Amino acid sequence: MDSNPQSCENPEIKSTEEQNQNQNQVSQSPFATASLSLSSLPPTLPTQFFIQPKILSLFSAQSPSKVKVPTQASSLSHLSLSSTSPSPSKLSFKSTFANNPLQSPLSLGPRRPLDPSNGAAIRRASIVWFRNDLRVHDNECLNTANNESMSVLPVYCFDPRDYGKSSSGFDKTGPYRATFLIESVSDLRKNLQARGSDLVVRIGKPESVLVELAKAIGADAVYAHREVSHDEVKAEEKIESAMKEEGVEVKYFWGSTLFHVDDLPFKLEDMPSNYGGFRDKVNGLEIRKTIESLDQMKGMPSRGDVETGDIPSLTDLGLNTAATMAQDGRPSVSASMAGGENEALQRLKKFAAECKAQPYKGSKDGSQETIYGANFSCKISPWLAMGCLSPRFMFDELKKTANRTVSATSKKNDGGSGSPDTQMNWLMFELLWRDFFRFITKKYSSAKVGTAPATACTGALA
Repeated sequence: MDSNPQSCENPEIKSTEEQNQNQNQVSQSPFATASLSLSSLPPTLPTQFFIQPKILSLFSAQSPSKVKVPTQASSLSHLSLSSTSPSPSKLSFKSTFANNPLQSPLSLGPRRPLDPSNGAAIRRASIVWFRNDLRVHDNECLNTANNESMSVLPVYCFDPRDYGKSSSGFDKTGPYRATFLIESVSDLRKNLQARGSDLVVRIGKPESVLVELAKAIGADAVYAHREVSHDEVKAEEKIESAMKEEGVEVKYFWGSTLFHVDDLPFKLEDMPSNYGGFRDKVNGLEIRKTIESLDQMKGMPSRGDVETGDIPSLTDLGLNTAATMAQDGRPSVSASMAGGENEALQRLKKFAAECKAQPYKGSKDGSQETIYGANFSCKISPWLAMGCLSPRFMFDELKKTANRTVSATSKKNDGGSGSPDTQMNWLMFELLWRDFFRFITKKYSSAKVGTAPATACTGALA
């Protein structure tokens, strides 16, 4: 084919002999070339020239050598197409543009879906940011990240802002709580390692640490559970801002209460400010099923060669280790409370056995005796606070024990005065109080609502 532009504009000036010669050259030569030149310089490149069937028609042995150029091709200043493959079905193309009419280069790579909730979108690498959810059971955040990603990087950050002295001179995090937290993080690492993964531990601000790790592994998204306090909400805003600049999605979940925030029969900003009103609103509300823990997790990202890091000591966090010792040099009573998911599950199992051994009692006047004897409390609040134990999982496990206990009691009594509902009333009462305070904190820390204080005592025992 002649490179002269007039040959395209006035194909009649070519003789029949020249047409046959050109056609033979195209059909016999394994390396075919074509060149199209036009004078106009519009700013966009028409996509019709990158459709393979139209390109192949230029090199087909049956197609004529005189090609009528589409009118959209006038947007090209210069296009050179070359084929180096001996077979017309396997062509490689190289395009060049004179006078640089395009301001941005072409990108031939596939674009990732921007919707993190799209289950069909498999991410290359994701970060799971552990906060107050130091467990693998009933962890929607961890399970979703594992299902939607080819590799997962679990991370925990010891934020320096959570330590040191407050404005009033007290420790923001005392040595007992810090020790419990260190043990919980260490136990979480062991549980992740048992499932083929690991836990990356850093001392630093999450908005800095997570961005650095996301760049290192080429993360597509960060998965985390939402929190409720003012400082935690501010930290979430900073992370969202930092990740947005890097083009990394941030996906949050809810997993710290008995009832899910999305299942509440009212908007969070319309939540009653007293416990009695809250209890009446959620009465009869269904509790979501717990999520099974993963047997095996996706591997750690190979890109970046990220070091897992060491779990810090009290000294590393700026705390005095002597404060955890009694005056006689022996560990204090509080030091005997080991943190971690495994310890929480063991205590839950023990507590369920105590409930079974000391079944439900009713008082003489027919009222319910809710908290009594050795079981005056579940004594498991620290593990709930750290997220080592899911409140839904706890409720499910104790409800199984209550059903068995009530069933046995009903056989001994005439008709049985107990029921699963009455047996679990006191536990539901305790967990509802916990839900109320977390939801009311979330209401006033994240939404622009009125300043009316929460009155927990109003109607609490009504």
